[in-house]
Amino acid sequence: MTRNFGKAPSRADIADIAAKAMARIPHVLRDQIKDVPILVEEFPDSETVEAMGLESDYDLLGLYQGVSLDQKSAFDIPDDIDRIILYRRPLLDYWSDSEDSFEDVVINTLIHEVGHHFGFSDADMEHLESVDEVKDSSVQ
Repeated sequence: MTRNFGKAPSRADIADIAAKAMARIPHVLRDQIKDVPILVEEFPDSETVEAMGLESDYDLLGLYQGVSLDQKSAFDIPDDIDRIILYRRPLLDYWSDSEDSFEDVVINTLIHEVGHHFGFSDADMEHLESVDEVKDSSVQ
């Protein structure tokens, strides 16, 4: 079976998918992350690639930048804002070799980065991805 990819999703398309996915995250979590912006960039910057020891600009689908809630203190003075960055070209590259829909790739990446915001373990993130509100990946 040949997949018809059509036109590649734009940064705005990915931002729209991410916003719709955030709306399906359980409200108890969504309320704690509502002020964390979600940005869409083409690739990670060279500083991120170097700091993370990546072999390629395509090795990172998304990134949470900030201090996770389990590490924050009311007495800390933040030196930057928390944010989630989704990387368009690596997401597209990953999706092209995947059986998943593009929406599922974006949603799974976003959920993983949201998990980092909360300081979740990989097992916690797998559970969050399986929650019925998030599991239905038919983004409308």
